Amino acid sequence: MSCAPPGPCSCPAHLNNNIHLLKPKAMTKRILVVDDDISVLEVIEAALSYENFDVKTVGRTYNILKTIEEYKPDIILLDYLLDDINGGEYCHQIKTHPASKHLPVIIISAYPQVFESLGTYGCDSFIAKPFDLSTLVQTINTCLNKKQIDYV
Repeated sequence: MSCAPPGPCSCPAHLNNNIHLLKPKAMTKRILVVDDDISVLEVIEAALSYENFDVKTVGRTYNILKTIEEYKPDIILLDYLLDDINGGEYCHQIKTHPASKHLPVIIISAYPQVFESLGTYGCDSFIAKPFDLSTLVQTINTCLNKKQIDYV
């Protein structure tokens, strides 16, 4: 019995060698990060890219809903204190808009007392700065897994 030309072969002798072709590839999760501190954006982007996330960083956006519509993230990280607007207000916009309300939002801030006193704005999680990168990744994965359970 002769095998087909080079490429995937379905003969029993080579089926196990081609099994990787049958497995669906995992979709890379897209993360939108909004922070006005460029050094924070660079560290987060490097860490999350290393973890195989597709990361878009934004230092400023005047229309968070348009940014979401264009990038189509699976999850959003927002700094709480931004130059032009409170990150909590962005979170509120995201969570009250029909097209984005299902997206997990994690707020990050160096001022957890301020954040806690003003309310959560409907965010899915909060991380205090400075934070450990493994905690960041774990929190993102927890929120993404919860989203899959809630919206499947």
